[in-house]
This record gives sequence, structure tokens and C-alpha cells, in this order.
Amino acid sequence: MDKNTITGFILIALVFIGFSYFSQPSKEELAQQRTQDSIELVNKEKELIKKQTEEKQQAEEAEKSAQDTTTLFGKSKKGIAQDIVLKNNLVKITLNTKGGSIVSAELSDYKDQKGENVQLFSQRTASLNYTLALKAENINTKDYYFETEETTDSTATLYLEAADGSKIKMHYELIPGTYMTNLTIEGNGLEKYFAPNQHYMLIDWQDKAKQQEKGYDFEARYSTLTYKIMSETTPDYLSETKEDEKSPEESLDWIAFKNQFFSCVMIGHQNFSNTHLSSKPLEKGSGFLKSYEASAQTTFDPTGVKPTQLQFYFGPNQFQLLQKTNKLSLSNKDLNLEHLVYLGWPLIRWINRFFTIYLFNWLTNLGVSMGIVLLLITILLKILVYPTTRKSYLSSAKMRVLRPKIEEIQKKYPNKEDAMKMQQEIMGTYSKYGVSPMGGCLPILLQTPIWIAMFNFVPVAIELRGQRFLWSDDLSTYDSIITFNRELPFIGDHISLFCILFCISNLVYSWINMRMQKDSMAATGQGAQQMKMMQWMMMLMPLFFFFIFNNYSAGLNYYYWISLMFSAIIMWILRWRTDDQKLLAQLEKNYEKNINNPQKMKGLAARLEAMQQQQKAMQQRRNNK
Repeated sequence: MDKNTITGFILIALVFIGFSYFSQPSKEELAQQRTQDSIELVNKEKELIKKQTEEKQQAEEAEKSAQDTTTLFGKSKKGIAQDIVLKNNLVKITLNTKGGSIVSAELSDYKDQKGENVQLFSQRTASLNYTLALKAENINTKDYYFETEETTDSTATLYLEAADGSKIKMHYELIPGTYMTNLTIEGNGLEKYFAPNQHYMLIDWQDKAKQQEKGYDFEARYSTLTYKIMSETTPDYLSETKEDEKSPEESLDWIAFKNQFFSCVMIGHQNFSNTHLSSKPLEKGSGFLKSYEASAQTTFDPTGVKPTQLQFYFGPNQFQLLQKTNKLSLSNKDLNLEHLVYLGWPLIRWINRFFTIYLFNWLTNLGVSMGIVLLLITILLKILVYPTTRKSYLSSAKMRVLRPKIEEIQKKYPNKEDAMKMQQEIMGTYSKYGVSPMGGCLPILLQTPIWIAMFNFVPVAIELRGQRFLWSDDLSTYDSIITFNRELPFIGDHISLFCILFCISNLVYSWINMRMQKDSMAATGQGAQQMKMMQWMMMLMPLFFFFIFNNYSAGLNYYYWISLMFSAIIMWILRWRTDDQKLLAQLEKNYEKNINNPQKMKGLAARLEAMQQQQKAMQQRRNNK
């Protein structure tokens, strides 16, 4: 080996040594590598444990299945879950052979916030199970795979069959052109497995009410578990605002998991007994409103002579549509599902049911936008109550022109102990001039039910849902011109423009009323202080209304805004057209006519005089004692 070859080998060795030295990992890299190796080792151990656990579970399930085959419907504990779809032009109902029950309900003509079909019932958040209490075991339908006998677009028959030929059969029928699904559950040859006095079926129903609308607070206020007691006409319900549960002693006709505009209703034509109902509010931002649970018992005939009949309504809370469900009832029951649409207290409900709804539907059929419909309703209502509005204004105007005379009477009685005598003379003066101080109150009382009726009707009118008007993209929920990233105290996460306009119109209307009261009422001393406090309250009310109505629907705030603006305009026109001199001259004629008429001292003035006499008598008795 020559010198050059030896030198080459040495250089190559030095290069390898240098490369090995400079390429070796640092202490940090070595520590990181050791950590990575440890993680991989742990993951491998986890995978091994998981695999062993799965193998164990499979073995247990295989053993359980082998045992289950010895029970009545044991062979149906194994199978493949398949969906069966029933649909018409309004709703799509999905059944599943695992459990044989409804697993989803989707409305075709209503959209959610994402523009997708409204999902009222979903397998991810809901469950429906039927339990048959046999002598030897309990049959929970959710644990069994049903066979299908026949299916169409609107009907499906599913069944479980035992080795001896005994059957449980479920027949579903989606009624064409409706939101109603009929369910008939029939036994065949099962009587020998039931105890003599245990011919019943247990139903367990659970669901999370999905938030369908933009405003959580407003929608949650109108979402509640509702139920109808068999002997009553109007339904009852659990608390809308807090966790609540009830176990009604009476039998029930139906149970409803209700949202603001949609409901899932289960109707029992053999009634529901031993019922337990619960409702729990869910957190804002979770995408859900309430967690509903209902358990009930109904009759089941194992011989199949009298099948168990149930009905399910998955659809909108539209008053007249729900009224028509009575014609779809499988029995002679008056279902009264229209009461799911809350229209207010009895008097208010009567106004909405027989007036507001028909007026609203008539205007809706004109084909104009819902904002114009509300405007036309406002105009028609103002025309309807105009006579009482005018009467109320004239009463205030008469008191206004008589104010100097009333102030003269007040100056005659500066002492507090003469307050009753002063009031008696004031009322006597009003009577002689033909003026009733209460004349302005009655018309207002007559108009108040209409305001309350609209307050109850607009939030539940599903026709407003998704309807655009001006800057609002949905009149059934709030219109937000400003949105915040977080909840602000007393305000929320937005500011509604229609609510601001409503509060401004309320302020204008309150100012006009305040001026009218100031002009028509003569007040001194304590009365003046009370009037000043009342005026401050009237000016602060619009501010309070903002905090209350900011979360309310745009449609309701819009209606109140234009209603108050029309009221203010009407008051201004009446004031502009009233000639105080002519009105005073008319009152003077009344005075001349009534000055010698003792009958004018009857009524309130006479009662005040009687009260004064009683007060004097009581004071005299005190002095004698």
C-alpha cells in the first residue's frame, strides 16, 4: 500500500469522524427524542388495551345475544338498523327498524336560520321508547330490530315476531297534506305473557328543543312543555323560565314539546295516566332551549282486539291549522290543539280569536308584505276606536276651558281640612257645566284590551316568521342595527332600531298627554307635586320600555311605534280643530240650563257630600269620647 492510499484512508476516516461528531443530536434533541419514544410507547399500550377491551365487549355481547335468544323476541336483538321515510309535501317522517319508532321529523316548507329545513325531531337529541311489562321480562322496543311488512311513501308496518308466532305490530300512516302521523300498536297472541291486570304500555319520550329563531330569550319565553288534562278544555304547562316537573293525577289527552312557532305533540286516544313531566332550561349559546322529558302509561290489549292508537303532530303552531286537527282525530276527542297558540287571558283571547285573527288573515290574503299588513291593521283599529278617542279628548278639552273656574274654587279652600268640601264644590261645578272628569278614562279603558290583544297576538303569529320589512330581515324576532360581542347588562347583545323608534314615539305621545293634563287639571300644593311626579314617570316610561322590549320581535315594536305615532297625530289634529271659545260658550249654555236643576247634584258630587257628612260625624264622636 503506497503513501497516497494510506493518506486517502486517513482523510476518509477523519471526514466520517467529523460528520458523526457534528451531526450528533444536542441534549435538548436527545430529551425530545426520549419523550417522543415514551409517547409512542404509551400510545401502543393504549391501543393494545383498547383492542383487548373491544374484544372483551364483543365476547360479552355475543354471550348476551346467545342468552337473549332464549327470551320472547330474543332473535330480534340482532339485526341491521335501517331508515324508513314517510313524506308528503309538508313533512318528512323518518322511522328506524332499531326500536320501530320515529327518529326524525323535518318540515319541508319552513327554513331555519341556516336556510335548511326545520328539524323538529332528531335522533341525535331525542328518543322515543315503548315498554311492555310482561310476567317474565320487560320488552323495551329500543333494544329490538323490527322487520318490515310493507312500506309506501305514506305508510309503514313494522313487527316483532316470537318463535311461537306471537307478534307486536306497529302501523304508521302519514296523512296526506297534513302534519299528522297515525300510529297503531297491535298485539297478537301475547295474552299468555301478561299478568291479568297489567295490560298497559309505558312510553318514555325525551327531546332537546332546538333553538330555531335568532333571539334565544324571546323564543325561550314562548317554549314550554304543554299538556291537556282529559276533563279540561284549555291545556296546562310547565314553567317557561325555570326547571320544573309535575306528575298530574288526572289522565291526559296529549303532551306537547312546544317551541315558539313549532310543536311536537303526542296524542293518546286511550289517554295517558301515571304521567311524569319535566322541563329544564338549557344554556344560551348551546343551540337548544329546553330539555323535555315525559313518561306515561296507556292501555295495551295483548290479544289485539283493541289496538293502542297514538297520533303525532310535528308542525307549526298556526291557530286555524291546529283547529282543523279535530277532523283528523282517531277518536271522538276534541283535541283543542289550537290552544298551543297562546292568545292571552279569556277576554283578550276572545278578541284575538274572533277578531284579530280574521282581520289579519283577510289582510294577508291581499298579497302585500307583512309590514303593510300591520300598518293596515293599525289604521283600521284607529278608525274603530276613533269615537272613544274623540270622546276622551273632548272630556279633557272641557276640563281645560273650565280650569280658571276650578282654580277660583281651590283658592277658596286653602286649608287641608276643607279638602272634602272643595272637592264637593268642584264636582258640583263640573256637573252643572255638563262635564264628567271620568269621561276621559272610560274610552282609554276600552282601547286597552286591543293593545294587550296585539301584544299577545304578534309574537305568536307564525305568518311573520322570516318576513322582511324595511331593514328587518325577520319580523318575528328582533332587528339589530348594532350587535355587541358580549351581553351588556339590561340590554343584551344588540340594539333594536324598531324598539328605539317605539320608545321615541312613546315619549312624544306621553309629552302630548302630559301637556293636555297640565292644561285641563288645576292643581295646587300637594296636588301639583303629585302631578309633577306623574309627569316624570310618564317621561321615564319610554326608557323602561327600551330595556323590556329590546329583545322583543321587530313586528311588535313596529306595531307599537306606528300605533303611538297615529295616536299622537290624531291628538294633535283634534287639538288643532278645537275652538276653546266655542267650547266654553257651549258649556255656559249647559250651566244656564242646569243651574237650578237639583238632579245635577246627584252622582259623584252627592257621594262626596255624603262622605263629608260621615267624616264630620266620626270627628264629632271622637271629640265626645
